[in-house]
Amino acid sequence: MTKSLYVGNLPWSATEDDVRDLFAPYGEVTSVKLVSDRETGRARGFGFVEMASEGVQAAVEALDNFSFSGRNLKVNEARPREARPSYSRY
Repeated sequence: MTKSLYVGNLPWSATEDDVRDLFAPYGEVTSVKLVSDRETGRARGFGFVEMASEGVQAAVEALDNFSFSGRNLKVNEARPREARPSYSRY
């Protein structure tokens, strides 16, 4: 079983491979998704890491407030996405 982690305060220069390498020592990383701005394509400074459940707690304890490229990361279990109301222009 896998769990999703929220990773915030990432440097804009961070790549998915950088984040995968950071989390890999704590367990199997199944996916990394860094969020970028739709209009500019520029990184927004946060993302999500999906990894095996066994390593989640160790990763959170080790990497929350960890200094990564000069920025203190915010790492916690991701909350389920809230349903947004759908708006239609027509």
